[in-house]
Amino acid sequence: MSNQQQTESEPDPVDTVRHAHPLARFYVRHVDRINYAIGRVMMYSLFLMVAILLWSSISKAAFVVPAFWTLEVAQFALVAYYLLGGAYSIQLGSNVRMDLFYSRWSDKQKAFIDSITIFFLIFYLAVLLYGGIDSTLYSLEYNERSPSLWRPYMWPIKMIMCIGFFLMLLQAISELIKDVCKLRGVTV
Repeated sequence: MSNQQQTESEPDPVDTVRHAHPLARFYVRHVDRINYAIGRVMMYSLFLMVAILLWSSISKAAFVVPAFWTLEVAQFALVAYYLLGGAYSIQLGSNVRMDLFYSRWSDKQKAFIDSITIFFLIFYLAVLLYGGIDSTLYSLEYNERSPSLWRPYMWPIKMIMCIGFFLMLLQAISELIKDVCKLRGVTV
């Protein structure tokens, strides 16, 4: 069989690959890239939290007077670490799953179940975002402060909270698009 006949009878594998809609690919590519970058930065922010708590311990031992701000700043850093890194966790598939059945399923079965269950996550994140925005607006309007001795404003951490919920919502939609494309046999 000649090379030309073989080419005519067998389609080129590159030509048979179906791609997702350009808008879907654009959305997934950009949301994944943004959340990956933010997630990597937040991964290293753990060292900031350790430094804050270390300073708290040193100031207590060396100066006998604890820095009142350290515990609250460490809590704020933990909130930022957790919520801004949440989208990265979703992207990596590091969230909790019931592996009893899930690990035995094929990729298409996993995509089907994930495409159904992700709607619960999207709904949950939308409700959290709605409540977070409402709480942030209240905080801005009334100059809400923490009831601690240090009394920092609450709106910055609440704004970070809303950004984290929004990024997780975008990533959940990205995962839904990827699952639907996997079910349809389309590459993203």
